[in-house]
Amino acid sequence: MIKVRLISKSTVNPREIISFSAKGCYQDKEPALGEIMDIENNLFKTGHHTTLQHSYFTFFIEGIAVSDVTFGLHLASPFYNSSQRSGRFCGKMFSNPDYTAIGAYIKHHWPELSSQNISLVVDFVKDGIGVYQDNLSKATEVAKRFIREDRPKANDDYIESNGPKFAQEQLRVFIPTIFPTALTFTVNLSAIVSMFRAASSPAMKDTTMQMACIVLKESPDLDYMFVRKDKEDLPMRIEDVKVSTIYTKPAVFLRSAGESASFVNPDSEDIKNVDLLPFLPEYMNNNTQEVKSLVRISVATMGQDQRHRTVRRGRPTFTGEFYLPPVIRELGLENEAESILKKWLVLSDGGLPESLVCSLAPYGAMVRYEKSASYNALIHEMLKRSCWCTQEEIFHLAVGLREEVIAKDGSNSPLLEAFPPPCVRLGYCTEGKRYCGRDMKESPFVNRRV
Repeated sequence: MIKVRLISKSTVNPREIISFSAKGCYQDKEPALGEIMDIENNLFKTGHHTTLQHSYFTFFIEGIAVSDVTFGLHLASPFYNSSQRSGRFCGKMFSNPDYTAIGAYIKHHWPELSSQNISLVVDFVKDGIGVYQDNLSKATEVAKRFIREDRPKANDDYIESNGPKFAQEQLRVFIPTIFPTALTFTVNLSAIVSMFRAASSPAMKDTTMQMACIVLKESPDLDYMFVRKDKEDLPMRIEDVKVSTIYTKPAVFLRSAGESASFVNPDSEDIKNVDLLPFLPEYMNNNTQEVKSLVRISVATMGQDQRHRTVRRGRPTFTGEFYLPPVIRELGLENEAESILKKWLVLSDGGLPESLVCSLAPYGAMVRYEKSASYNALIHEMLKRSCWCTQEEIFHLAVGLREEVIAKDGSNSPLLEAFPPPCVRLGYCTEGKRYCGRDMKESPFVNRRV
């Protein structure tokens, strides 16, 4: 079950810091901390909500489904900071599932379901986990072989350490994203109120209610802020999921690339370790040019893509397709992938609540959505995603966008300078012990497999 626990907060009571910041706008001397103004009528009802954003809360959220993070906490709003349990590095995450707890999660959030339907859903989760567990040892050996072949400078310790991680990362495509996870989630009061009011899925209503209760325990007089809009319009759409197709690459289609001639390629020192692009005036014009694209990626990679909160995204739609990564293709698990996808599509037509069907989407189920990034946001994203330490699929998404730019503007486009990873820009790997082992004399934009 979802458990939201406060682990850190602003040291000043929310009502005090809100009043202090608001008074500071209209007084010619520092306000007295502790003098409370009429926040409801003077600030909240009039829409002066930036004053609410001086009050921050950091929560640890345990037991929430991966889907309810990707399609809920992280989907619509960029006003948060989040550190989520890794599907690559947490080796025990999928090793010993608590199916009773998963069934209880479903029963708690969809109490109208019959015991028969809950059993049907849990069996679907077991099917995905079964494929994962049955093939993990073989996938690990394949991953190790791919590392040796694709990354000639990787040492034995790197291979032994990362082979299991890459295998787990790629095999999870079979696992339904209703699987539980945990995260540290920091958000300001204004965003908590908005999330509470906009919550539409059962899990988001549950999670934001727990957040609201924690805030109101600190400041009960703010209860007027937390009025549920009671929306039922789910953020994810599944109405056009009709067919099942296996894809071996993510897809990206460039809509527009701005005026690439105006692109200002940053000095490497300005993006080394700390990204200074949003803070230096010489790069401000990069903020006015947009690269717009349509992407088609797996739910797993959508979760990675959401880490870049300066990139704007449209509303996602499930496509009815399934992403099969290289290790899984090497194992010949196409039939298993098609079977999992078809079972999920059958569930989507079986009268289950739409919110539950969304939560049951396998990691490998593909979605499409529009993206829009300023040149500065694109540089920041590509510095992370064109590095070989990233997830294989999101790396190929970056490569695909680069190829789209070449097709549109030619191989001399100035915008191509946005795409190299740090090792190309700086001449050395910035990952330290996590050096991927690739030959840095070769182009990084190749068909890597792990």
